[in-house]
Amino acid sequence: MYQRIIGYFIFLFNILFSFASIAQSAFIPMNDDYQHLIERLEIKRGKLSEGFNYNIKPLERKAVVALTDSILKEGTTSLTARDWEAIDYLREDSWEWTKNFAATDSLYYNRLARLGYYQKRARNSENPRFWKHAADLYSHHGKDWDLHFNFVTNNFIGIDDNASPNKAIFFSGRGVEMRGMINEKLGFYTFVADNQGRFPEYVKDFSPKYSFPGEGLAKSTKNGGVDFLSARGYITFKPLKSINVKFGNDYQSFGSGYRSMILSDNSSPYLFLRLDTRFGRFHYTNLWTSMINDQSNTGRDGLRSKKFAAIHHLSFNITDRMNVGVFEAEIFSRDSLGGGYDFNYLNPIIFYRYVESYIGSEDNALLGLDFRWLIGNKMSVYSQFVLDEFLTKYMFNGSKSWTNKYSFQLGSKYIDAFEIPNLDLQAEYNLARPYTYSHKDGGRNYTHYGQSLAHPLGANFREFLGIARYKFNPRLSAYGTLMWVDQGRDLPGSERSYGGDLMKNYDLRYFETGNRIGQGVSAKTTLADLRLSYSLAHNLFLDGRLVYRKVKSPDPTYANKSHLFSFAVRYNIAYRQQTY
Repeated sequence: MYQRIIGYFIFLFNILFSFASIAQSAFIPMNDDYQHLIERLEIKRGKLSEGFNYNIKPLERKAVVALTDSILKEGTTSLTARDWEAIDYLREDSWEWTKNFAATDSLYYNRLARLGYYQKRARNSENPRFWKHAADLYSHHGKDWDLHFNFVTNNFIGIDDNASPNKAIFFSGRGVEMRGMINEKLGFYTFVADNQGRFPEYVKDFSPKYSFPGEGLAKSTKNGGVDFLSARGYITFKPLKSINVKFGNDYQSFGSGYRSMILSDNSSPYLFLRLDTRFGRFHYTNLWTSMINDQSNTGRDGLRSKKFAAIHHLSFNITDRMNVGVFEAEIFSRDSLGGGYDFNYLNPIIFYRYVESYIGSEDNALLGLDFRWLIGNKMSVYSQFVLDEFLTKYMFNGSKSWTNKYSFQLGSKYIDAFEIPNLDLQAEYNLARPYTYSHKDGGRNYTHYGQSLAHPLGANFREFLGIARYKFNPRLSAYGTLMWVDQGRDLPGSERSYGGDLMKNYDLRYFETGNRIGQGVSAKTTLADLRLSYSLAHNLFLDGRLVYRKVKSPDPTYANKSHLFSFAVRYNIAYRQQTY
């Protein structure tokens, strides 16, 4: 029966694809520095973008270029010299979508012309060769096929004074990245890199066994380091003007904060099918995924046990400046029943909680809200609320029942703060109640490959983040992060849970009532991170980083203090934040 259903879906897929006639863009890889450039322009414009919802990532290249088109054609946005350079950079990075822009009578055109932008655009795109565009090692753009090929690398050396006996840390990653289109209908992207390194002690302590933060399987090396392979890839097309289909293996994220309490890129990439539907002020996203619970081979046929997620998110632009959204997620596994994906969750518009009750399952359901508001061309305010589980009789009676499982985020970004050009500030507060995102069945907790799908700390914490970004000149920028966390940890070696470790069964809890954030072994973390980045060329960066990190805890297993210094060279790849 399952084979017949799959056959129907393949048949429907082929029909939809046969009618696809709309040029389809690849997406911009997840990158905090890159995304900030886009959001800064959107805030300064003072209007939510027509082509994308910043809360739903990754973002489409075509839509980001369309944002710069709108800014250039409108001619009303107040831009600093660094903003002009950002527009030039974003358009250069996705140059295949800039060919239709013409505004020769615009002051904005004249400004870009002075930057040399249109001289770069005048090169012949039909004749492929190396280094034709600054953003590509090799490229070709024509009606039959479009290709952008790049070499990627990330390398650093440094010192961790908390490491023993060898205090040296290092990393070396090499790979290739390729994106493009076929017949202006089918978009594609692929990335693969081989990586080896020895990371700071706190990163190694944070890593799940046989894994690495943000990645999948990782092998230990003799020098105390790790060896892992990174790979992502997808195809994308538009069967209808308002519907975008994306299928592959990659990260997805919901939210505009530094963290996401709904879905982040914290865990390893995973197999997914994503549908984005835009109609007027509405943006509706469906996401179906296949994930791995942990590294143990406990699934069918001796494979790693699978889990699945069905997520939908509906957002609405109340005004040109304000967006609200609702989301629902179901995490489920059928390995114990000898089955696979539950096709009841393939319905793109049904209320999943009803499906869960209808089939008599105990799957993990999450509901939530998000919000974003652009204020006065200077600021954005954003928030998220996730409700994992609750019982009405305990929610408001002050008993602090373990079933009161929710998380919350509130944050703000301030552009050109205090009238200082190019100084951007961000403040963010996050909390997650004990046992939020967890489940009694490991196949239904909100994790993938042993890593949280939302906040990297899991649950049972409060966190404050302060971030400052400043661009000194076209090449030099500074990025400072201050993090303070109050989290409750489990007793070392104990199987019982105080509610912070998402991999543990919540039936092993200590209390039915009286639960509070930070219960268990107290671990209070202070982290100060300062990074200076210098751009040698397009997407080629030198990074110098200083980190102070201290964990205060009565248990010596968690208490530590470290100072880090590192120097990095990276090309065509995002900076690894590792802020936890």
